[in-house]
Amino acid sequence: MIVIAGVSGHVGSVAAGELLAKGKKVKVLVRDPKKGEAWSKCGAEVAVGELGNEAFLTGALKGATAFFTLLPMDFAATDIEAYQKKLGSTIASAVKASGVPHVVLLSSIGADLDAGTGPIKGLHHFENYLRATGTKLTAIRAGYFQENVGNSLQPAREAGIFPNFAPSADYPLAMIATKDIGHLVAESLSAAPSKSETVDLVGPSYSIRQVAEALGKRLGKPLNVIDIPAAGHLEAFKKAGMTHALAASYTEMNAGFASGKIRPNGDRMVQGKTTIDEVLAGMVSA
Repeated sequence: MIVIAGVSGHVGSVAAGELLAKGKKVKVLVRDPKKGEAWSKCGAEVAVGELGNEAFLTGALKGATAFFTLLPMDFAATDIEAYQKKLGSTIASAVKASGVPHVVLLSSIGADLDAGTGPIKGLHHFENYLRATGTKLTAIRAGYFQENVGNSLQPAREAGIFPNFAPSADYPLAMIATKDIGHLVAESLSAAPSKSETVDLVGPSYSIRQVAEALGKRLGKPLNVIDIPAAGHLEAFKKAGMTHALAASYTEMNAGFASGKIRPNGDRMVQGKTTIDEVLAGMVSA
């Protein structure tokens, strides 16, 4: 039995779908029973409950051979790191109590660092909590999501602009599609590893200007790239609707990327192949 959390998201849904297609026995975790109905029809067992409920999760993991988890963000949290530590330690406690032998975690590049990485710090702690349980951990440290471009879709459509938070709009950045992450998750869950490992997962490299040009072609109009200086990141995030705590956390993360501090540093690297144009095709038509 393979247990999958986050099945309502891009990564978990791809992983669960692939495993079911291969005839694997899958249990999906959902908070809303209605979101489990389609998975039940596909042959998955459905467990309804909160990922942060230790008793529920321990029960759901009993007898499982593998477990895929992630660390959902609470966008309203006033203390991001405290929230992440609490949820991560709760999930790890359930992993230890249930004895599940293999955990695949959606982590992030930069999770090897304990400071200066914003919300990625939570994944640093979570990786260590899981390692301490004695389970074999496959930490998939994904790079920048191609789907993050969706955050710029509204200003692109309404104002013809593409905000740039990177130091340079012309600097290439490796970007991974979430479906490629889902593929690697499914592959990792299918075979028990001999030992714990961290896997850097990156995709094709694009500059912000190239992404803006590709999105502009999809929208049928040129987009003006607007550089947001580092000093203006905090206020820009707050104006976009983030709480002060979340805006400060993301500002710290951006600074970590800009300095080169946040970079791949795992045991091995996997290269995703999905292009930004493939992702934009689905995003713009949706």
